[in-house]
Amino acid sequence: MKAGRAAAAAPGLTLSLQFADARHRALLPRHKVARWLRAALEAPAELTVRVVDADEGRALNREYRGKDYATNVLTFDYAREPVVVADLVLAAPVVEQEAHELGIDIAAHYAHLLVHGALHAQGYDHEHDDDAGVMEARETELLGALGLHDPYASRR
Repeated sequence: MKAGRAAAAAPGLTLSLQFADARHRALLPRHKVARWLRAALEAPAELTVRVVDADEGRALNREYRGKDYATNVLTFDYAREPVVVADLVLAAPVVEQEAHELGIDIAAHYAHLLVHGALHAQGYDHEHDDDAGVMEARETELLGALGLHDPYASRR
């Protein structure tokens, strides 16, 4: 940082943190969840993070995406300007299984998925290769700044 320039303040965050499945509550203290989300935010945000079991995750994925299985994170974005408003729903059993398969810490996987979901809430997408490259590069940058692994390193 150059002398005389103040660091940019992180965008404001209003956070509701809910645990319908409490198995990982101890891994997700509010201050850590807020830190991970703030790292990904480019604008003020009102976010609800809900950690659910496989049944609720499956029901939501089936109802809103037409896919009959629980997925790791679902992002329901309602507004992007002037404030990002979204719900991020994480299926605890899926997150845990993926972390074990990847050989990474469960909390680190939650951090990645929260950053991923927050980026979706702001309009980032990965449906097309060009968009995926932009989103993955942003995730890698943000996770690196948080001292976490690059989730896409094995594909490069």
